Amino acid sequence: MLVHVLKSKIHRAAVTAANVAYEGSMSIDLDLMEKVGLLPYERILCSNMANAARFETYAIPGKRGSGEFVLNGAAAHLGKPGDRLTIMSFTELEVEEARKWAPQVIVLGDNNAVINERGI
Repeated sequence: MLVHVLKSKIHRAAVTAANVAYEGSMSIDLDLMEKVGLLPYERILCSNMANAARFETYAIPGKRGSGEFVLNGAAAHLGKPGDRLTIMSFTELEVEEARKWAPQVIVLGDNNAVINERGI
């Protein structure tokens, strides 16, 4: 039997911009994507700590080292610069593997700098 478990999480990411005119998705600093094992175009679930909005989209690589988290397309209506997000991706594992599983998690602080990491 397969179960869905948390694969990657970026906690307290500050939105840096919102672009309604873009096709869709969320641009994320590629260094931070790689740190938690997020792949380009991978499906993500986001929750906005400022307004409780929850939405799904996909991650696209942003400029390395920029700290950017840009809401694009329709998602741009669900947050504004400065809002803090939790960004999650999930995977499916067999139950026995899931019992030993540890997701890759980073917590961000000022300027979207990593202040804590687990499972990395």
